[in-house]
Amino acid sequence: MAIYELTTPYEEKLDRSCPHSYYPRPSLVRDSYISLNGEWDFGITASPSDMRYGEKILLPFPPESRLSGIKREIGDGDYMHYRREVELPSGFLKDKLILHFGAIDQEAWVYVNSRYVGGRLGGYIPFEFDIAPFIDGDRFVIEVVVRDTLDERYPYGKQTKKRGGMWYTPVSGIWQSVWLESLPEEHICKLKFTNIEGGVHLSVIGGVEKKKVVVDGEGVYEFEGEGCDILPEEPKLWSPEVPNLYTVTVECGEDTVKSYFAIRTVGVKQINGVKRLTLNGEPYVFNGLLDQGYYPDGIFMPATEQGYLDDIRMAKSLGFNMLRKHIKIEPEIFYYLCDREGIAVFQDMVNNSHYSFIHDTALPTVGLQRLSDKRMHPDPTSRSIFIKTMKETAELLYNHPSVVYYTIFNEGWGQFAADEVYPILKELDPTRIIDSTSGWFRQKKSDVDSRHIYFKPLKPKGLTGEPLSISEFGGYALRLEGHIYTDKYYGYKLFDNKEDFEAAIIALYDNEVLPLVKAGASAFVYTQVSDVEDETNGFVTYDRRMVKVDAERVREHIGACSGKK
Repeated sequence: MAIYELTTPYEEKLDRSCPHSYYPRPSLVRDSYISLNGEWDFGITASPSDMRYGEKILLPFPPESRLSGIKREIGDGDYMHYRREVELPSGFLKDKLILHFGAIDQEAWVYVNSRYVGGRLGGYIPFEFDIAPFIDGDRFVIEVVVRDTLDERYPYGKQTKKRGGMWYTPVSGIWQSVWLESLPEEHICKLKFTNIEGGVHLSVIGGVEKKKVVVDGEGVYEFEGEGCDILPEEPKLWSPEVPNLYTVTVECGEDTVKSYFAIRTVGVKQINGVKRLTLNGEPYVFNGLLDQGYYPDGIFMPATEQGYLDDIRMAKSLGFNMLRKHIKIEPEIFYYLCDREGIAVFQDMVNNSHYSFIHDTALPTVGLQRLSDKRMHPDPTSRSIFIKTMKETAELLYNHPSVVYYTIFNEGWGQFAADEVYPILKELDPTRIIDSTSGWFRQKKSDVDSRHIYFKPLKPKGLTGEPLSISEFGGYALRLEGHIYTDKYYGYKLFDNKEDFEAAIIALYDNEVLPLVKAGASAFVYTQVSDVEDETNGFVTYDRRMVKVDAERVREHIGACSGKK
């Protein structure tokens, strides 16, 4: 099968000296910041202790990607070695020097000046170390050793050794930003914004007792202890239509951070005998796109953050108000842009454990969708790793108002004991909707009745009575020559030209989606934002250069199925 090299508009504007140089954590911003993105020494050996470097790699792009400069597969026996010499600006170092990694896939060991600092397992969650005890002066060397065997006990999403169909090229090593910040001994570790009636409750974890909070440059709250209620006189609510954000500055001894929050609630309400999802107390239809978050140049990362922004704005231009982030956790900049631009996010937990085409896809597609999951994927280590990562995901995204909905298991991939996992997540975050089993293998505990419907009309049967979420459907495919990644023609209904493709989508929303909206359905997720490798079922091509429909023409039909109803 031929594979074609696709370029995106974003790599034309790539700053090779320091890609993705923006502050990586927009929910907790300090003045002390140094990006370590850019060129690092790189090598691949058969031993973790054999630290040889014969190449250069461009971070934050994984070595399988073209943008990294490496562009080759990583084997199970390979150890990736990264090295970067650092010189701190004069006066930068305070009491602590925090080395941040956005994500490393899958097993990492970190050294500073040849001394072991710490390690990390799992490929999607940020982690950090205080490296001040390991340096002497303003110059030091960071080395990172990484191995990625695609161990199925750890979350892996859509990655596979043999890419094809709905499974994609794997990524390894460092694939998000690496950065430094300097902190005083007593410092803020975390801010937590929880929606309450008329405002939010702010919890400030860490720092000294006395704290001062300034909201939108005007409202001042001073308190001692962990938290306070922020109650604006005339609250401005957040929604995809009006994405109001409040800016916040928190002063705590020698430490000052900037952040933001929004006031919004999501819930469930029975209206005319039908359970509906609500946004800010009103029945609301979340109408969105499946968003895989893949790019042909950087694979897991676009060349610039404009790649994220254009996907968000493209979806909104078509009349959508939501993206379902499909079994992948993005850098925090993605969620900030969703907060700012106004698009809701349905966030999937990232699957682990073994996938079976027969059990997880073929049999459910023909109707075998009700099975007990208590004995599915029984390995206790895999189960505990999934729950740990689920908790870390919910903690990571807690402050983002755009994130309104979590999916625990998708189509049985890694699914186990959903009725036991649901209350764990619900207790951790009761402020969001939880979809325990997206697609099939439904159990008893879930905030929604979540269905995947391909190859047949959108007429779900045997409804549970919970708010109806058609969490995947569509998947219509159209190849545009010059913008395809492989010769494979993959999708759920194939079209030869843009006119027929567009007409079919309009008919789908007019004739099948809209009647369900009128009947009280709460959410729809069309497959998908973009083409991805073999898949050609996106609204936009994989290289992000061609939108396959006339936005003005389809927006009227898609928008009629979105928002307050």
